[in-house]
Amino acid sequence: MKIEKHVQEFICKRGLMTKEAGILVGLSGGADSVALLRMLVRLDYRCWAVHCNFHLRGEESDRDERFVIELCRQIEVPLKVVHFDTQKYASEHKISIEMAARELRYKEFERIRKEQKLDVIAVAHHRDDAVETLLLNLVRGTGINGLTGMRVANGHVVRPLLCVSREKLIEYLDFLKQAYVTDSTNLTDVYARNKVRLHLLPMMEQINPAAKDNILQTAMHLSEAAAIYNKAVAEESKRITKRNSSTISLAIPALLDSESPQTILFELLYPYGFNPAQVNDVFRSLKGESGRMFHSQEYTLLHNRDQLIIQQREVATKSISPTYTLPNEGTLVLPDGKVLTVSHIVPKEGWQIPRECNVICIDAAQLTQPLTVRHPQQGDRFKPFGMKGTKLLSDFYTDLKMPRTEKAQEWLVCHGNDIIWAVGKRASEWCRIQGKEKEILKICLE
Repeated sequence: MKIEKHVQEFICKRGLMTKEAGILVGLSGGADSVALLRMLVRLDYRCWAVHCNFHLRGEESDRDERFVIELCRQIEVPLKVVHFDTQKYASEHKISIEMAARELRYKEFERIRKEQKLDVIAVAHHRDDAVETLLLNLVRGTGINGLTGMRVANGHVVRPLLCVSREKLIEYLDFLKQAYVTDSTNLTDVYARNKVRLHLLPMMEQINPAAKDNILQTAMHLSEAAAIYNKAVAEESKRITKRNSSTISLAIPALLDSESPQTILFELLYPYGFNPAQVNDVFRSLKGESGRMFHSQEYTLLHNRDQLIIQQREVATKSISPTYTLPNEGTLVLPDGKVLTVSHIVPKEGWQIPRECNVICIDAAQLTQPLTVRHPQQGDRFKPFGMKGTKLLSDFYTDLKMPRTEKAQEWLVCHGNDIIWAVGKRASEWCRIQGKEKEILKICLE
């Protein structure tokens, strides 16, 4: 058939897969995925199918499962059926049902692909899906890359039907006299994509019947422009960005020196889940006071003087650890690998108090309870050695030009409620040695 030839030429031109490849086909039972599976089988590709039951539509979900089982039996295609508690996953991860289903689906597809040693995952997105995605991105706010349409190939995922419309796929199924199931939620405008499909696109086609073709043509031109644009952004990113094991730092002076700093900032932050409105807020903060924080779903961004520091939220908002008790003699290994060593000294004539910041000495006679080690807490105050009054610990760290995200990871040695050492930074007046002590407790940060 003409449509099969057209799709085969598209597959070859884009190098999506070969006849020798093992192909995992996502099979919902709807018209698009059924057409994809039937077409690939008729074109002599080696196919396996996977069906996801998300248990969102009651009996209808079970009906879809029964349908795909029977279809695969008839055309002799191996089938794997997987079940998900989608509502629970969405609630636990604080994401929409749509996003939960998408994450679950693609994670399972990739797991099965590896398990069965298959080459690619074929999904049934077609031309109309590409148009809808572009319009959704435009409505939600996006950069130039969000206006280039769906990728024909993304890792192991391929989309062989992007060259045909849904209308042509329905005609193809009618020709084959092939049944399919209809997801009732696709007929309502509960979801944003359905609003675009059922309302926005028909209105656009009233203005111009060739609206879909023109939108895709524009996306193709933007895709070519994006290749040049992305190369320039990559060069700017190298100049602005520094990475270590847990953070990404953006140098604000280098960013502001760019030709289009706000655009570059958008491209640098968008991959971390910051939306256009947040990026605008971040950009405005660059001329304001340091210390503001911004949050995406998975990341936290801190404006710290001449840097923007990005961390995963589980790192940036790490909960306060338990309190650890220092031994009377010996070592304490802390969760981040730091080691505190405790020893006792009987001072002799000529003994000098160590001046290194990684050592403190205490009059052992002052100790009425075990020393403890913990992270800072809100409102902590201490009396830095040499000061008359107390100081907020947060202000002490600020004076050291320490980013807020690092402050929470510092360690304190405490005697009851008294902070006697901001470990590795400064001892408190509590540690002052008078010169008449009979025994000294020495703590070293190794």
